This record gives sequence, C-alpha cells and structure tokens, in this order.
Amino acid sequence: MSAIFLSASVPLVSRGTYHETANPFLIQCAVRELIMAVIRQHKIVWGGHPAITPMIWSICEDLGVDYAQSVVLYQSKFFQDRYPEENKLFKNVVFTEAVPNDRDASLLLMREKMLSREDLVAAVFIGGMEGVEVEHEIFRRFHPASKVLPVPAPGGAALNLAKEHSYLPDEKLADVDFARLFHLHLTETTGG
Repeated sequence: MSAIFLSASVPLVSRGTYHETANPFLIQCAVRELIMAVIRQHKIVWGGHPAITPMIWSICEDLGVDYAQSVVLYQSKFFQDRYPEENKLFKNVVFTEAVPNDRDASLLLMREKMLSREDLVAAVFIGGMEGVEVEHEIFRRFHPASKVLPVPAPGGAALNLAKEHSYLPDEKLADVDFARLFHLHLTETTGG
C-alpha cells in the first residue's frame, strides 16, 4: 500500500506570524477530510505533532480503521517526556533516536528517516509553522516527482507554501471544499 505524508500543526502565537492567518477549526476540518478521503487506499504517515496525533486517533476510531494497516506515526525520542497520550494507543509508532541536547538535530534525524520512505506518493501540508516548511523542503528533496499539496485555506505555513510555489491558482487559496480538493489532487493522481 502506498503512503501519503501529512505535515500539519496548529500554529502557536509564540512562534512567528503563522498564527495570524491560521484557523484551528479549518485545520482540524482539513485533516479530517484528508483522512476520510485517502485512508482506505493509502497509509497516512506523519510526525507526531501533539495537536495532530489526537485528531488522527479520533478520526481513525470514528472510521473503524486498522491502525497497523492505515497509519504510521513517527516520533523522536527527544520528546519522549512530552508525547501525546494517544501515542500509547497506536501500535506502530516508529521511534527515532534523540541527539543529546539538540532538538533541531533530533527533529532532522526523524524527518529524514520519515520522508525517505520509498512508499510515499504524495505530501499534504495543512496549517503549520516553520516545521511544515522544513518538511516540504525535505520531501521535495527525496521525492522530486511526487505530488505536493499545500492546503491554503486553513492558513499558516501551508498558505505560505501555496503562494510561494504557486501550487494552486490564487482563486483557490480560500477554498474550503477540502473533500473536493483531495479528490481532485490526490485520489485521481495517486491511483486511489
């Protein structure tokens, strides 16, 4: 089964200006629609952001999907004292080593392991901060021909990516029909 990488988070006020355009409700809606659109045809791979992991757990529960077959959660051991409670519920978490006293190096190690997976056929970016931008760059390096879809309407770093790289026409930047967006750009182009 092929996989789709999800890079998403809810921007924090203390981290740059990403929060100024972000809508947490729309971030949640977009994540939910993505999972519903692709979970039966593709695995979802993500780095365990504490705002997103509980959302994915809840959506998978609602849909009654087999986690081992449907999702792969990556976590750096650097954050082991701050894992979301839901991590314990997933049986297929991939833990990457921590670089002692180096948050950025630990994150880079996890991201490179996660994004170098050969089964990734697309990446979706929703909301987010600088980590979304870093993951976009790493994904493009490992998968230059794969589909990249920033979802701009929820704002944050994904909106910046959509504008900077012209992934979508300007008139689609505020489109909140996420189900249609994922159907057009993912299920048709990735064979799902």
